[in-house]
Amino acid sequence: MPIFDLFSKRQKRLRGDTPDVYVYDEIPQQLRVQIVHILRDAFGPPEYSQYGGKNPVIAAFDEIHGILCREYGVFSLAKKRDDDGWDAVTDFILSDENPERVLDALELCIKYVDKLVRGDSYKFNGVRQNADEAITELNRRFLEHSVGFQYESENILRIDSQVIHAEVVRPALAFLADSSFKGPNEEFLKAHEHYRAGRTKECIAECLKAFESTMKTICGRRKWTYKPTDTAKPLIDVLFAQKLIPEYLQSEFGALRTILESGIPTLRNKTSGHGQGPALVNVPSYFVSYVLHLTASTILFLCEADKNLK
Repeated sequence: MPIFDLFSKRQKRLRGDTPDVYVYDEIPQQLRVQIVHILRDAFGPPEYSQYGGKNPVIAAFDEIHGILCREYGVFSLAKKRDDDGWDAVTDFILSDENPERVLDALELCIKYVDKLVRGDSYKFNGVRQNADEAITELNRRFLEHSVGFQYESENILRIDSQVIHAEVVRPALAFLADSSFKGPNEEFLKAHEHYRAGRTKECIAECLKAFESTMKTICGRRKWTYKPTDTAKPLIDVLFAQKLIPEYLQSEFGALRTILESGIPTLRNKTSGHGQGPALVNVPSYFVSYVLHLTASTILFLCEADKNLK
């Protein structure tokens, strides 16, 4: 469904009532209701089929409900004994006080739209939004409410800057979606998962893994010699020796080796790579955001250079 720029929205913008920064610890009730509208349009009506048996929407939400119950160690999310999966999950999205659990449920639902409904659309009668339209509206609703999350690559990711996300993170994920980058893609998405959950040290560790795995994947595809146990520095040496950066540009990028060598690996080594000693090491979230975006921009650079290398 299109998003309408209503009079009230325009007035809020004129008054400066829209927040300048993203929020992460609150899912506004208006957004929750809009999410349920999106799910209803993307799956189709959840009523039982007149031909007997369950509507595929109910079957899908029974599965989603079962997954959430098992992971949370409960028997039901439902408020009433006769609630089906649709009612239980949508009521949970509308009312649960923990925003991370709401995002859990939403992520599962949108994954089902992205995979199940997209692949078997003929089974879902009354669909009013295709998968791409539903995902686009969801992401725009997040932005509209200044809630700092976006659905990308089958995951809800935390974002700090829409510009960086659009210009760096999303293109990096597009490169990593190639099947040959399965390892670094998984590690980079894990880094985002840790970041969303506030696990700062784990996020930095996965960033380094994704960085190193990207270089190993490029070396493997091009049959450049490297050791499976190589860490960042020897892998960087291989890429420079093989002129992944064109020779005529290397003088212009004299500092690039320093950036690559002392960027992600050093940040990781100084924060999460070794024992923290007797004192606890607290890693600020803004620092982790920098590492995550540095990883994305470096992966994007390497993939673009690989794509353009003759």
